[in-house]
Amino acid sequence: MTGNAPAPPVRSGLPYAIGAYGMWGFFPLYLVLLNAVNPWALVGWRILWTVPLCAILLSIAKQWSAIWAAFRNRRVLIAMVGSSALVSANWLVYIYAVQSGAFYAASLGYYINPLVNVLLGTVVLKERLSRLQWLAVALAAIGIAILAWEAEATLWISLVLAFSFSTYGLIRKTVAIAPLPGLTVEVLLLAIPAAVAVALAPAGTAQFGDSLSISLLLVGAGAMTTFPLLMFATAARRMSYSALGFVQFLAPTIVFLLAMFVFDQPLLIAQLVCFVFIWTAIALFCTDIVKRGNATRRAARQRKLPV
Repeated sequence: MTGNAPAPPVRSGLPYAIGAYGMWGFFPLYLVLLNAVNPWALVGWRILWTVPLCAILLSIAKQWSAIWAAFRNRRVLIAMVGSSALVSANWLVYIYAVQSGAFYAASLGYYINPLVNVLLGTVVLKERLSRLQWLAVALAAIGIAILAWEAEATLWISLVLAFSFSTYGLIRKTVAIAPLPGLTVEVLLLAIPAAVAVALAPAGTAQFGDSLSISLLLVGAGAMTTFPLLMFATAARRMSYSALGFVQFLAPTIVFLLAMFVFDQPLLIAQLVCFVFIWTAIALFCTDIVKRGNATRRAARQRKLPV
């Protein structure tokens, strides 16, 4: 970046979005190692081990004052209560999907998510899409409709994942709190329910303390929760919500490929057709973003030319 010109919003947030969605895409590889842990207990441990990690990061960043300010601000606190409920519900359903082998349902949920992002971006945030971007949305919607038709039994998983995370992202984009303090407030609000979930959850075939490997994996789940959420919150504040939604196709595509090549899930024709429609849509959307970015930079250079 040169001079005093601000960085373009999409470019400044894109690395964070790719980092977050890349980690989430490969997260099933981590979760399957914890399949023997009850899903309620697993969500509880994710939250509880996120708390000390956030505390350490807050101390390093010297942002504790933002926590006290958030708890004194009624509007921010109400928003954080809502985002906490949404993200915990999302985690629980996602873990259930992975543990039950419903990888394609989880993938479909995060394929639907970007379309919900576009809907919320245009209706709530008044963002505008170009004709090419609307064409991309239409193609993605057709592909998802084809896949949803073949996945009726697990469609509830997909819809809960899509709408819970889209609404969560909208709150994090619009509420006046930085990413790290915001995540810390969320896990602090969830800490007591998480402890109750751990205490009351039916015993799985494995739990914290049973073995060193399971215990370390549960501790590591805190880091696997913290860092992608911080990157996502940063990207949400720096990018348009519609563009952020289309970057999100990265995560379900990784899950889709893991389901085929790692977890040996059979690939149906409907799933293949859906995949082609969605990636055509992504190509169109990204092409339009690049073209518009180039046009903006050319216009900026022309304004700097002497008259």
